[in-house]
Amino acid sequence: MLRFLADENFNNQIVRGILRRNSDVDIIRVQDVGLAEADDPTVLEWAAQNGRLVLTHDVTTMINFAYERVQAGLPMPGLFEVSRRVPVGLAIEEILLLDECSLEGEWEGQVRFLPLR
Repeated sequence: MLRFLADENFNNQIVRGILRRNSDVDIIRVQDVGLAEADDPTVLEWAAQNGRLVLTHDVTTMINFAYERVQAGLPMPGLFEVSRRVPVGLAIEEILLLDECSLEGEWEGQVRFLPLR
């Protein structure tokens, strides 16, 4: 089972839908841990310290900061960029599939885009 951290502007419909489908999924929002309005490097650092994969819609800056962490040899448990164009239902299915089928640590140092096709 993976542990997710939804970025501040991540679609809350997706978060709620995931939890409605499977309340055991370990997903929290940055707002839930006192990181509202935190910059991307701070969010990524917190995620690394807490072993959480980051879910984001922010393709412009978050991805660059994630790659910078990897290049600097810093831990980065994984980043999933979910396009805002992806239907909510498909995003929910993809994240649930990731949670069900992934091994712990499998996404370390990786940036991926959903859907995975």
